[in-house]
Amino acid sequence: MSQIGLPVRVMSRLGAGTLFVTNAAGAVNPDYMPGDVMVIRDHINLLGMGGISPLRGPNLDAFGPRFPDMSRAYDRELIALAAAVAEQSGLRAHQGVYVCLAGPAFETPADLRFLRGIGLTPSACRTVPEVTVARHSGMKVLGISGSATRPISTGRR
Repeated sequence: MSQIGLPVRVMSRLGAGTLFVTNAAGAVNPDYMPGDVMVIRDHINLLGMGGISPLRGPNLDAFGPRFPDMSRAYDRELIALAAAVAEQSGLRAHQGVYVCLAGPAFETPADLRFLRGIGLTPSACRTVPEVTVARHSGMKVLGISGSATRPISTGRR
């Protein structure tokens, strides 16, 4: 985790002001099918809530503030632009909340019921640490998540 943000830090130090992240995620929302695209509006950082963060350790003020503001992790203007481009292109693009899990195992039916119950759409074990480092560095972020799997059954009908 301590090295995961290195490429983002390098891009930031070279003058990049925007980070465009993509991932292939497991579908949690039963309306999402493989190949569907979702513009990430926000995320839930379950890794970070468990204490796993690329920002752990001493803070270098040259990289960003000790406690970066994550209230708008994904840039609203870039989200609107992505939605407009998708619409103009005839591409169905969902918008939703992404969840970062530890992996590498798939979720249990109880995990999925919980994730669906709190309104999450796709899940994977990447993206959020990179976004955290980008926001720490003052970069704007746009995230696109592609559904790589069908929603797994929650064990209930």
